[in-house]
Amino acid sequence: MAQTSAHAARPAALARWLWLVALLVVIVVGVGGITRLTESGLSITEWRPVSGVLPPLNEADWVAEFEKYKQIPEYKEINLGMSLAAFKAIFFWEWLHRILGRLVGAAMIVPLLWFAWRRAIPAGYGWRLFALTSLVGLQGAIGWWMVASGLEYRTDVSHFRLATHLLTALFLLAGLVWTARDLGTLARNRRARPARLTAGGFGLSAVLAVQLLLGAWVAGLNAGYVASSWPLMNDHFFPQGVDWAGGAWLALTNDPFLIHFLHRWWSWVAAAALLLLARGLWKRGARTEAKLLLAVVAAQMSLGIWTVVSGMAMWVAVAHQVVGALLVAIVAAALHRWGSRPA
Repeated sequence: MAQTSAHAARPAALARWLWLVALLVVIVVGVGGITRLTESGLSITEWRPVSGVLPPLNEADWVAEFEKYKQIPEYKEINLGMSLAAFKAIFFWEWLHRILGRLVGAAMIVPLLWFAWRRAIPAGYGWRLFALTSLVGLQGAIGWWMVASGLEYRTDVSHFRLATHLLTALFLLAGLVWTARDLGTLARNRRARPARLTAGGFGLSAVLAVQLLLGAWVAGLNAGYVASSWPLMNDHFFPQGVDWAGGAWLALTNDPFLIHFLHRWWSWVAAAALLLLARGLWKRGARTEAKLLLAVVAAQMSLGIWTVVSGMAMWVAVAHQVVGALLVAIVAAALHRWGSRPA
């Protein structure tokens, strides 16, 4: 990847580019949530990276797409008798999700080639930008791998693959934010060094990753519907109905009651860790990051509870997922500030 001297580099422009891509990723995550909640994810049964850009353009094309959908278990076992109009509705969300994914890819590849051609990439950043761009391509492949799990034998996608898809998107988001902040710092001080992830930051990231994984499993297993009360689950602190027949590990990774329980209570562990980070940042004078952390943690906890008591109202649940993505971005920015090193 072509890189150049500090005098020709344009770190500020690169940072603005990455912030815009990060915003696109948040939007894609939100549309992905709608796609999941509307059970739209299996409506497109083929992966056509180029020709799939255009939706069906006439009635014959719509009928042909619908006939493909009729061959998969979701239609035969859940949506038998669905109208063409209803199919068009679910097709739209999956199509939009894929189009936005392609847009993220284009938004990474085209500017990267331009900056490389202009030799505007600071020394040491070319490999990182290439890795982030490659991760977008990998995310597309993971998305199809996820969809493929629901086309032959299942009526939905594997919650393990859905979690991989979502967590990869959030890891990409964190990488974009971290790199944008490194470049922004470099734009202000040409001698600035990249921030490092401290041991404490790594531990906090692990705590948050567990919560994000549990949230993805809740979505993939429709576990949000097993209880609509809080703090108790159907009048019990620990839910009744957990299936232990296959052993503790199978229950831990597959039982919707247990996973819902763990997601709602591990959130307090994650919140406590994030509030400790906010407290440390406040003491260091990083009050903007501290305030943002406090606000996003409060918003996400409130939305999580509201999602449960609303019976998984779609737009509340989507807001919960979008704010979850914003939480990841703000945590990445906060940990970057925590790990910043003097020039």
